[in-house]
Amino acid sequence: MDTRNERVSRALDTLRIELPSWGFANTGTRFGKFLQAEAATCVEDKFSDAAEVHALTGACPTLALHVEWDFPNGIADVGSIRTLEHKYGIRSGSINPNLFERQEYKYGSICNPDPAVRRMAVDHLLESVRIARELRSRDVSLWVADGSNYPGTQSIARRIEWMEEALAATHAALDPGQRMLIEYKPFEPAFYHTDIADWGMALLLARHAGPQAVVLVDTGHHYQAQNIEQIVVWLLREGLLGGFHFNDRRYADDDLTLGSIDPYQVFRIFHEILSAGAKAGEVAYMIDQSHNLKGKMEAMVQTVCAAQELFARAALVDRAELARLQDGCQLVEAEECFRRAFFTDVRPAVRAWRVEHGLPEDPLAALRASGYVERIRSQRAAANARAVSTYA
Repeated sequence: MDTRNERVSRALDTLRIELPSWGFANTGTRFGKFLQAEAATCVEDKFSDAAEVHALTGACPTLALHVEWDFPNGIADVGSIRTLEHKYGIRSGSINPNLFERQEYKYGSICNPDPAVRRMAVDHLLESVRIARELRSRDVSLWVADGSNYPGTQSIARRIEWMEEALAATHAALDPGQRMLIEYKPFEPAFYHTDIADWGMALLLARHAGPQAVVLVDTGHHYQAQNIEQIVVWLLREGLLGGFHFNDRRYADDDLTLGSIDPYQVFRIFHEILSAGAKAGEVAYMIDQSHNLKGKMEAMVQTVCAAQELFARAALVDRAELARLQDGCQLVEAEECFRRAFFTDVRPAVRAWRVEHGLPEDPLAALRASGYVERIRSQRAAANARAVSTYA
């Protein structure tokens, strides 16, 4: 029988977690920004920070990129991104179009009643596909912020048609092996109706678009107390679970550090994925967090370490025993079998895996001891100070 350490080691060998470029930069709420002196000020800073997190955790070889923010010149910036990939040993991950910042998108992007705006949005999506192709990135990840705030002000039915047309055009541009991930969110910035409000809408849109379209689940994009692992099981069963944007939430899309509020939920999600026998890489694990109060580097290392520990716990569930107890409707025994894995202290096994792979036993302590944060703070402080004066 495999030892606990062997099971944890095999699980962690398969776990890859994509970092978000925007998670290293200054971000804020709709009320304002609290800028950090060490925040990334350019895309090279983001690659540098991602490389440091990967060196500490051994789990993050790719960096998700945002087209408007990381490609200010569009596809013309692909060459410079390739140079950064080579310099820092970090590959480009998912390519994320921006369908929410332009003034033209006030009434929507791909669902805008103005056909010229819809064309602009589709052109942006097609350029994002080309960027992904040039960088050999498998996934183009779409979050569509479109919606409306007041009943009767928009035709929900016509907007579905426009959305289907845009997604079909984007899907048609994909190369074999590429995927289009469709994300959903129940509200914000739209508060009456969001055009892709839940996993069922995303699933139907993916099916309509074509076989290379799948669903992206953001753990913060659900109503309170929604059973996300049940959604995960349905999407796995339908072959349409493309990946996750991992974060944690207390009220809505709070973008809190993974596991800081409900680590049991993340454990339950990982358990269902492992129970389904999903192969490594079939489900993309991506972080989508923006930190205004925590140090960005520390928060990112915290998140990856939390994900590794929760994934390791999920790997320890005795699934054969659990199935036997479930079939016998032995409720207490089944729950205790499940909970036993969750409450296992896997930290010694995770530390052993890190030592085996030449990684620091405690990545957060290693980050603090490395002087990296102090170094980037001194290098970037002036640029971030200028950003403060600009924002004010």
